[in-house]
Amino acid sequence: MREASPRSAGPRTLVLSHSAVTDAAVSERPLEDDTLFEVDAKGAVTWTWRAHEHADEFGFSPAARAAIRSSAPLNRGRGNVDWLHINSATYLGPNKWFDGGDRRFDPRHVIISSRNASFMAIVGRDGKIAWRMGPDYRDSDGTRGIGQIIGQHHPHLIPKGLPGAGNLLVFDNGGASGYGFEGPTAPNGVDGVARGSSRVLEIDPVAMKKVWDYSVAGTESFRFFSHYVSSAQRLPNGNTLITEGADGRLFEVTPATAIVWEYVSPFFGDGANAGNRVYRAYRLPYDWVPQLPKPSERAVVPPDRRDFRVPLR
Repeated sequence: MREASPRSAGPRTLVLSHSAVTDAAVSERPLEDDTLFEVDAKGAVTWTWRAHEHADEFGFSPAARAAIRSSAPLNRGRGNVDWLHINSATYLGPNKWFDGGDRRFDPRHVIISSRNASFMAIVGRDGKIAWRMGPDYRDSDGTRGIGQIIGQHHPHLIPKGLPGAGNLLVFDNGGASGYGFEGPTAPNGVDGVARGSSRVLEIDPVAMKKVWDYSVAGTESFRFFSHYVSSAQRLPNGNTLITEGADGRLFEVTPATAIVWEYVSPFFGDGANAGNRVYRAYRLPYDWVPQLPKPSERAVVPPDRRDFRVPLR
């Protein structure tokens, strides 16, 4: 994963990678450790951050540390301990919190997402964790109101100029994750928090409170569920584009959560790539491809489901 750096001396590229390391303070088994690199235009590494060096800053309980040490999952390809599985790293970018004097939200800082441990954190330029949410969402009144976030993807601050600018937008996958939450289904303390549905959350990252969410409630909650991949994007009109990635479904919802556009990818792979999953999708403006004329838009009116029939071939 690469991303150009804001407010830096010359162009920079942020790279999320892995390093095979052994750190007895984390686990006696080799780690599949997540590593951030910042590289300049000439390919020189100008900044490095290694996750295992900051294990004490991630908010793990003693029970969680014990579960990581003994039972954290292995990377199936290499056999190393995939203890965090950081699936997203992005610069914060310009935001109102920093403009207001909160140094934790320096635009050059990087927000990361640990899928296996269910926390999100901001990595400062000094390498220290400047801000964190999770892994246990019972830590404060605000996060208790949000509820446990599980296996999340694509946390980022909504960019300036968009509705909700500065708030954190994240796809809360559900499924199972976390360390130290022992129970009948997680006797070793791994994947002890679970939910069979997904949510998209907009969160005030200073007050640590939920501002908005999209979910499907009650007995129908399974109808919105992607336990891996996925993303969300705030649009200029205030709507939110959601990637329900496991099923290759993209849809746009209004602030009142009405679905106004939907698309399901028809492109299926085979073998190891079987399925129509979509890792992440973005809505792009028409002038992204300036050499083509702007297309005309037309409303898509849903058919009356009472008499709609698919023609037989």
